[in-house]
Amino acid sequence: MSIPYEEKASSGLARLGLKVASDQLDSVAQQAAAASWSYTHFLGYLLEGELAERHRKTVELSLKLSHLPYVKRLEDFDFPAQPGIDRRLIEELATGRFLYEGRNIVFLGPPGVGKTHLAIGFAMITAELGHRIYFTTAIEMARKLTKAMAENRLHVEMNNLTRPKLLVVDEVGYLGLDPPQASLLFQAICSRYERNQAIVLTSNKAFGEWGSVFAGDPVMAAAALDRLLHRCTVINIRGESYRLKEKRSAGHIETPKEEKSRKKKNSDSE
Repeated sequence: MSIPYEEKASSGLARLGLKVASDQLDSVAQQAAAASWSYTHFLGYLLEGELAERHRKTVELSLKLSHLPYVKRLEDFDFPAQPGIDRRLIEELATGRFLYEGRNIVFLGPPGVGKTHLAIGFAMITAELGHRIYFTTAIEMARKLTKAMAENRLHVEMNNLTRPKLLVVDEVGYLGLDPPQASLLFQAICSRYERNQAIVLTSNKAFGEWGSVFAGDPVMAAAALDRLLHRCTVINIRGESYRLKEKRSAGHIETPKEEKSRKKKNSDSE
């Protein structure tokens, strides 16, 4: 006795690992019959749910392996608080084209102005496009690479930094690197540059100060910048720290106007 094709379809989808499509087969088939769908319409609709679930799992896994410290999205960024940022530029970059062009994004500015928020926002977009991401601070990356080199597995750790579609390197310049660490950071930048893989980087140092970032080696700093800036969008954020604004609004510290007034009063009383 032959097996009905309905059973073959169900068991075939299950054997192919198309669990969502298998679970939805009966209900979608009924919809298709009721609405007189074409065969291709039916198949496309059935597979849509399967593909959506697979994409969800891909994004979930990417975020799990990303080492992101927290989740932030670009749409949650307070652009009015940082009016110097070109929002249209951020929105253009948010299309993800920079990933396929191997372009870097560098955020420069003092602490607390939202550099990390924006960097994580681009990491989230990359993950949602179905790509792998990796987040690290500069000092954490340098320490991991140093440890890997001591354990004779530097190539493994370097591959971990090279394979993801996007590498986010946060807080470049916040803590000093020794010469071996600076050399390893340089190697990681070179490795991604050679493979045309994008980096999103944040720093509190102007490019003219990057000699100190690379352990006082201006030649290495210039070589690193040459690779970073070859295909790059640089975004300077010159606004005030969000944390300072919150403290001022809570009355914990003076506003610039209050500070000026206090100093004037003290001067007048002397």
